[in-house]
Amino acid sequence: MTMQEPDALAKTTRMNLLLDFYDSLLTEKQRTILTYYYRDDFSLGEIALEFDISRQAVYDNIKRAEGALEGYESKLGLLIRHERLLRLTELLEERLDAIAMEESDKQSLKEAIAQFRNDEESAIGGGDRSWQHLKA
Repeated sequence: MTMQEPDALAKTTRMNLLLDFYDSLLTEKQRTILTYYYRDDFSLGEIALEFDISRQAVYDNIKRAEGALEGYESKLGLLIRHERLLRLTELLEERLDAIAMEESDKQSLKEAIAQFRNDEESAIGGGDRSWQHLKA
Protein backbone atom coordinates (compact mmCIF):
# COMPACT_ATOMS: atom_id res chain seq x y z
CA MET A 1 0.00 0.00 0.00
CA THR A 2 1.43 3.37 -0.99
CA MET A 3 1.35 6.50 1.12
CA GLN A 4 -1.35 8.00 -1.11
CA GLU A 5 -3.83 5.11 -0.81
CA PRO A 6 -5.06 5.91 2.73
CA ASP A 7 -5.55 9.54 1.67
CA ALA A 8 -7.45 8.38 -1.43
CA LEU A 9 -9.65 6.13 0.68
CA ALA A 10 -10.35 8.94 3.15
CA LYS A 11 -11.20 11.30 0.30
CA THR A 12 -13.51 8.72 -1.31
CA THR A 13 -15.26 8.15 2.01
CA ARG A 14 -15.66 11.88 2.57
CA MET A 15 -16.98 12.49 -0.95
CA ASN A 16 -19.49 9.67 -0.58
CA LEU A 17 -20.72 11.14 2.71
CA LEU A 18 -20.93 14.63 1.21
CA LEU A 19 -22.89 13.15 -1.69
CA ASP A 20 -25.27 11.56 0.80
CA PHE A 21 -26.00 14.95 2.33
CA TYR A 22 -25.81 17.33 -0.62
CA ASP A 23 -26.43 15.38 -3.83
CA SER A 24 -29.71 17.15 -4.54
CA LEU A 25 -27.85 20.48 -4.65
CA LEU A 26 -25.69 19.31 -7.56
CA THR A 27 -26.69 19.29 -11.20
CA GLU A 28 -27.82 15.95 -12.61
CA LYS A 29 -24.56 15.68 -14.58
CA GLN A 30 -22.40 16.46 -11.53
CA ARG A 31 -24.33 13.97 -9.42
CA THR A 32 -24.03 11.24 -12.07
CA ILE A 33 -20.33 11.80 -12.69
CA LEU A 34 -19.49 11.79 -8.97
CA THR A 35 -21.62 8.69 -8.44
CA TYR A 36 -19.84 6.89 -11.27
CA TYR A 37 -16.44 7.99 -10.00
CA TYR A 38 -16.78 7.60 -6.23
CA ARG A 39 -19.50 5.00 -5.73
CA ASP A 40 -19.22 2.85 -8.84
CA ASP A 41 -15.40 3.18 -9.19
CA PHE A 42 -15.51 4.11 -12.88
CA SER A 43 -12.29 5.42 -14.38
CA LEU A 44 -12.07 8.84 -16.01
CA GLY A 45 -11.96 7.05 -19.37
CA GLU A 46 -15.10 5.03 -18.66
CA ILE A 47 -17.00 8.14 -17.63
CA ALA A 48 -15.70 10.02 -20.68
CA LEU A 49 -17.08 7.27 -22.92
CA GLU A 50 -20.43 7.34 -21.14
CA PHE A 51 -20.81 11.11 -21.64
CA ASP A 52 -18.92 11.32 -24.96
CA ILE A 53 -16.53 13.91 -23.52
CA SER A 54 -12.80 14.01 -22.93
CA ARG A 55 -11.10 12.61 -19.85
CA GLN A 56 -9.98 16.18 -19.06
CA ALA A 57 -13.62 17.33 -19.15
CA VAL A 58 -14.53 14.52 -16.74
CA TYR A 59 -11.67 15.51 -14.44
CA ASP A 60 -12.74 19.18 -14.55
CA ASN A 61 -16.35 18.23 -13.79
CA ILE A 62 -15.25 16.10 -10.83
CA LYS A 63 -13.11 18.92 -9.42
CA ARG A 64 -15.93 21.48 -9.79
CA ALA A 65 -18.47 19.14 -8.19
CA GLU A 66 -16.08 18.32 -5.32
CA GLY A 67 -15.61 22.05 -4.77
CA ALA A 68 -19.37 22.55 -4.72
CA LEU A 69 -19.81 19.77 -2.15
CA GLU A 70 -17.07 21.19 0.07
CA GLY A 71 -18.65 24.64 -0.27
CA TYR A 72 -22.03 23.34 0.84
CA GLU A 73 -20.42 21.59 3.79
CA SER A 74 -18.51 24.73 4.83
CA LYS A 75 -21.77 26.71 4.82
CA LEU A 76 -24.22 24.12 6.18
CA GLY A 77 -22.03 21.75 8.21
CA LEU A 78 -24.32 18.72 8.00
CA LEU A 79 -21.49 16.18 7.80
CA ILE A 80 -19.56 17.62 10.72
CA ARG A 81 -22.78 17.72 12.77
CA HIS A 82 -23.47 14.09 11.89
CA GLU A 83 -19.94 13.00 12.87
CA ARG A 84 -20.16 14.96 16.14
CA LEU A 85 -23.47 13.33 17.06
CA LEU A 86 -22.07 9.86 16.41
CA ARG A 87 -18.99 10.63 18.57
CA LEU A 88 -21.25 11.88 21.36
CA THR A 89 -23.32 8.69 21.30
CA GLU A 90 -20.10 6.68 21.69
CA LEU A 91 -19.06 8.87 24.61
CA LEU A 92 -22.46 8.44 26.27
CA GLU A 93 -22.22 4.67 25.99
CA GLU A 94 -18.70 4.64 27.43
CA ARG A 95 -19.63 6.82 30.40
CA LEU A 96 -22.91 5.05 31.08
CA ASP A 97 -21.14 2.02 32.50
CA ALA A 98 -19.43 4.18 35.14
CA ILE A 99 -22.72 5.57 36.47
CA ALA A 100 -24.21 3.90 39.53
CA MET A 101 -27.80 2.99 38.66
CA GLU A 102 -30.05 0.01 38.22
CA GLU A 103 -28.93 -2.29 35.43
CA SER A 104 -32.40 -2.15 33.86
CA ASP A 105 -32.17 1.67 33.72
CA LYS A 106 -28.73 1.43 32.12
CA GLN A 107 -30.09 -1.00 29.57
CA SER A 108 -32.97 1.36 28.76
CA LEU A 109 -30.53 4.23 28.23
CA LYS A 110 -28.27 2.06 26.08
CA GLU A 111 -31.25 1.13 23.92
CA ALA A 112 -32.23 4.79 23.56
CA ILE A 113 -28.67 5.70 22.56
CA ALA A 114 -28.57 2.85 20.05
CA GLN A 115 -31.89 3.99 18.57
CA PHE A 116 -30.58 7.55 18.28
CA ARG A 117 -27.42 6.31 16.55
CA ASN A 118 -29.43 4.15 14.15
CA ASP A 119 -31.71 7.08 13.32
CA GLU A 120 -28.71 9.35 12.71
CA GLU A 121 -26.95 6.76 10.54
CA SER A 122 -30.09 6.05 8.53
CA ALA A 123 -30.44 9.78 7.94
CA ILE A 124 -27.77 9.42 5.27
CA GLY A 125 -28.29 5.80 4.36
CA GLY A 126 -31.45 6.02 2.28
CA GLY A 127 -33.97 4.67 4.81
CA ASP A 128 -37.37 6.13 5.72
CA ARG A 129 -35.65 8.76 7.89
CA SER A 130 -32.94 9.55 5.32
CA TRP A 131 -32.09 12.94 3.88
CA GLN A 132 -33.02 11.52 0.47
CA HIS A 133 -36.42 10.38 1.74
CA LEU A 134 -37.11 13.75 3.35
CA LYS A 135 -36.18 15.52 0.09
CA ALA A 136 -38.78 13.56 -1.88
